[in-house]
Amino acid sequence: MDYSLAALKLLCGQLKDARGTPSQNALTLGGILFQRAWLQGVLVSNDDDDRLLLDDSTGIVELSLSGDFRQRQWRKGMYVMVVGGTFIRAGDLPVIKVHKIVDLSPFPDREAMWYLEVLEAYKLFYQPLIEEFI
Repeated sequence: MDYSLAALKLLCGQLKDARGTPSQNALTLGGILFQRAWLQGVLVSNDDDDRLLLDDSTGIVELSLSGDFRQRQWRKGMYVMVVGGTFIRAGDLPVIKVHKIVDLSPFPDREAMWYLEVLEAYKLFYQPLIEEFI
């Protein structure tokens, strides 16, 4: 993992536009190289409850938990912040290998603020890079 590459603040739906790169263990989104994504959303689970799914109303991603994160009780309906390595699988949900997960449920205005944070990051940082790429 190259930690010099910033974790992009994204909405889950934006990950469908990410593409793999042939020479690096990274993804590209509109010309921006990244390995990690920073997402927020509500935890939902699928039929077998071994996977956690994160839904931010723009899309769904699968969360891959390891170590200490598996020991915590993650419940459906929790609003969480997640940062982790991002992997795209053809024909399946994107996967985030969780490096950090925080329960933000006690802060009800975090969800509304998140959309503004993503918009601000896009306008200040990502849009100029994407426009330069095009």
